[in-house]
Amino acid sequence: MSALAGITVLDLSTHLSGPYCTMLLGDLGADVIKVERPGGDEARTMPPFVDGRSAPFDVWNRNKRSIVLDAKKEPETLRALIARADILVENMRPGTLDRMGLGWEALHQAHPRLILASISGFGQTGPWAGHGGFDLMTQGMAGLMAGNGPAEGEPHRLPIAISDLTAGMQCAIAILAALNARHATGQGQRVEASLFTSALSLGVYEAAHVLALGTRPERLGQSHRGTAPYRAFPASDGWLTVGAAQANFWPRFCAIIGAPDLPADPRFATNADRVANNDALVALIATRMAERPRDHWLSAFAEAGIPAEPVLSYDEALAHPQAEAMGVLAPIPGAESGIRATLATPFHLSATPPAVRAAAPRLDEHGATIRATLPARAAAE
Repeated sequence: MSALAGITVLDLSTHLSGPYCTMLLGDLGADVIKVERPGGDEARTMPPFVDGRSAPFDVWNRNKRSIVLDAKKEPETLRALIARADILVENMRPGTLDRMGLGWEALHQAHPRLILASISGFGQTGPWAGHGGFDLMTQGMAGLMAGNGPAEGEPHRLPIAISDLTAGMQCAIAILAALNARHATGQGQRVEASLFTSALSLGVYEAAHVLALGTRPERLGQSHRGTAPYRAFPASDGWLTVGAAQANFWPRFCAIIGAPDLPADPRFATNADRVANNDALVALIATRMAERPRDHWLSAFAEAGIPAEPVLSYDEALAHPQAEAMGVLAPIPGAESGIRATLATPFHLSATPPAVRAAAPRLDEHGATIRATLPARAAAE
């Protein structure tokens, strides 16, 4: 049994944030109907391609069925699909559904149990609501770029679509909460998530700084705002991460790197001292650790119980024995083209496990099947 068996999701979203949200719902067993305009979701054109299919599109659109529908030409078909849905997910510009006659008030009156989930760049209200919402812009607006990168240098975009992915995940959480509330009230509700607020919500340390001190947090590069040493260091043949700030770790760490006198240095005696003098601390540690290979340090730190791990590339991470043990990759059942494996659902449920049951659909692959289940008038549109 799947956790969301019997739940129908109508996915009107494109690109990444909305489709990632509905991917999670599909993994949990919901029947996700992906409504695509003629030509399809723009994500179908994203490289790299395998057998003519977009690999990125295939990753976040598994467990869905596709139907092509021009809402202007087939309004009744769209309304018939909405009538059978438990959840509608969209990431159009705010106001688009209202102009189609499908705003929240109209939908709630016609379908009281429907949950309408909207993901936008900057929210449904406020002076920035009409602005387009791409990940790059919301990373910049939310402080992520200003706080990321070398302490001296240009702002850095996180090289993953963090705003899109976080908004999609937070929207899925909110949808599940709304489903639970519907069990008690019998009523659906409006769910909203935005890339801007989702990105802002990740800055927990930075928000604490602003709220406590009223000043702008400085960019620290790799350094941590409240802990040291806590960063990546270069060994002679690669990089590794080390977290040795705790009082029980610090003396052991210093002894291992051949600097047993460091704990007595007043600049580095306490964690607060080390944070205040982090640049000098990093320079001393880096000099020592560059003298030996990474495996030497990892072995020594592991024996001493000090947290330390290698810095891996994406291909190394996916091939790591722990990743294999955790099942981070899942085969795609029946995949005849495109990629044959994908990222598995990143969480587990013991009784109703999520699963990758089907490859991402070809454009309009299920259109005829879906239309056959609709009322005759709508199917004939």
